[in-house]
Amino acid sequence: MFQPLGAGTIGSTVARKLSAAGHDAMVANSGGPATIDPQILVSGARAVVADEVMEDVEVLVSSIPLNRMVGVAPLLRRIAGDAVLIDTSNYYPVRDGCIAAIDDGQVGSVWVSEMLGRPVAKTRNAIGSGSLAAKGTEKASPARFAIAVAADRDTDREVARGLVNDTGFDPFYSGSITDSWGHQPGSPAYSTNLSYQEIEVALALADRDRIPNRRDRQVAVVTERTDNGMTEETIA
Repeated sequence: MFQPLGAGTIGSTVARKLSAAGHDAMVANSGGPATIDPQILVSGARAVVADEVMEDVEVLVSSIPLNRMVGVAPLLRRIAGDAVLIDTSNYYPVRDGCIAAIDDGQVGSVWVSEMLGRPVAKTRNAIGSGSLAAKGTEKASPARFAIAVAADRDTDREVARGLVNDTGFDPFYSGSITDSWGHQPGSPAYSTNLSYQEIEVALALADRDRIPNRRDRQVAVVTERTDNGMTEETIA
């Protein structure tokens, strides 16, 4: 049983893609099933109340903005210890406010893992929702793009890799959760459509000290080009 938590651009796209691939996918958000866009459910995903299924879920994909994580954490802590929790979140101070630990250098998903008191896998945070929806291909396609996957536990890594593959992308193992800074916003691998070989090069070129400044410049460009500024729909 697979559940995306969060029905924003990434969470909703993941739900559609995995249900289309044959997974038993459920989707939940803070507003309840009635507020979930029916278009998210066209491939067979089901809208549910998150609070009712935490004990039964096998894989949960959290697409929760970090500014809501404190409030959602008690719910997420209820999932079974052997369940796989995949974090797709990114840190944007302009949206999330300042999180001191991350501003001081802690990797975003390490912060999430510590808050939840459990391991997480990190993936799908560096691909745009449009590319995630439209760019997946068959496994043998020479035009297939890659998505970075970071995890500490073998089970988390393999489950996350399998789900990436099922949605039409090559999973590239980027290392442990502490290494996932290499595909955070501002990195060469972020918001780019790269092949398996290209993403390896991009991750190797990442300069950790430069990433926050590059992230903030990218957000400034997005804000300038959109009428409503920085929102969860314009950048996820």
